[in-house]
Amino acid sequence: MPDLSTHDPIRREVSDELVEMLRQHAIPLPSPARAEDFGAFFDRFGDARVVLLGEATHGTSEFYRARAAITRRLVERHGFNIVAVEADWPDAARIDDYVRHQAPRPQRGDAFARFPTWMWRNIEVLEFGDWLHRHNAGLPEDRRASFHGLDVYSLGESMHAVLAYLDTVDPAEAAIARKRYGCLTPWQDEPAHYGHAVVRGGRHSCEDRAVAQLRELLAGRLDYIGGDGERWFDAVQNARIVRAAERYYRAMYQSSTESWNLRDRHMFETLQALLAHRGDGAKAVVWAHNSHVGNAAATSMGWQGQFNIGELCRMAHGDDAVLIGFGTDTGTVAAADDWGADMRIMTVRPARPDSYEHAFRRVGLARTLTDWRGNDRRALADMLRRPLLERAIGVVYRPESELLSHYFEAVLAEQFDAWVWFDQTTAVTPLGHERPHGAPETWPFGL
Repeated sequence: MPDLSTHDPIRREVSDELVEMLRQHAIPLPSPARAEDFGAFFDRFGDARVVLLGEATHGTSEFYRARAAITRRLVERHGFNIVAVEADWPDAARIDDYVRHQAPRPQRGDAFARFPTWMWRNIEVLEFGDWLHRHNAGLPEDRRASFHGLDVYSLGESMHAVLAYLDTVDPAEAAIARKRYGCLTPWQDEPAHYGHAVVRGGRHSCEDRAVAQLRELLAGRLDYIGGDGERWFDAVQNARIVRAAERYYRAMYQSSTESWNLRDRHMFETLQALLAHRGDGAKAVVWAHNSHVGNAAATSMGWQGQFNIGELCRMAHGDDAVLIGFGTDTGTVAAADDWGADMRIMTVRPARPDSYEHAFRRVGLARTLTDWRGNDRRALADMLRRPLLERAIGVVYRPESELLSHYFEAVLAEQFDAWVWFDQTTAVTPLGHERPHGAPETWPFGL
């Protein structure tokens, strides 16, 4: 999540005119539990190459179920074949192996074991994975939809994946790679300590060695790809993560803006690599927080120098990228009081009266889709260019300081192309050590 603590927004009231305009254009939606009916309302976005689906929190069931229903529709009816999420590549590979009916890749430990475990280790994601597994079952390998992580945090797992690959295809190069990665190995389980040691402790960085290993894998493409192109691509992506993670954990101690931008650029470049790897006709759905998928240039984040996946996709793909935000007023959310703390089910406070969420609440509908693209909706788009506050809850929720911790100023019409609204929402159902008593520990999370 971006740092919102220094933001001092300008207060603006939600106008009756805006509420009435939203009411005129709001499309009522069924429950996302009725996946086929819900997803049908999103056929209008089927011609895009990239559809980015946001969330206003990292722990709301309705957001996950809505994204699953939309993605099912885009995969089944519109040829989308990549699902890319705000998760670590090696962890998401566990799901990808399952949904594409592949042998599991070597891993050091359990998938999605790092805080916040509930973000992907939950019933909602498991049910979507089971659906994608069934959908792919009758398709040839090259037409199966894949599931991938975009994030940068998996330093240790990614080094392990590169070495495991080289051990099987080029043992001599594997030995050299171990020496290169030996610089980072002592920090692989606590990579933030590496950044501190370099930036604050004067230790030499391992950047050159991480870059050299990536270059070697890319240089050996013709030798390696003939054996198994998918495995080579996986190894290269993990080597890219090692390079990006090494930079990220140093940047953490230098600038919050630099570390944010490095992370989002890596996620965007991973998405671009996936589209190129799947070839002509590849189409992707992205699941990530609103703060990543909305155009940062239309928010106080961007005004302070941060960019994100949504902004980079808008620049690269133009109208072939559709950015869809999600919002809610009240309900419950799975979150923690602080980073690394245990998950709790928390009550979400009603939206502030100077926020976009308050405007959508006043419309009075339980679930809606609002799309402001096109000349016939120009008046609505113009009204949504008046800045208001927008709420962002990550894995940490601090209701007692909600304004400073979770609100930022935005221009919704330029941040997103459309908005999915749930008046009331409920927390995700986690698996793992937080799971309710008796909940199944089912593959791919239980192996």
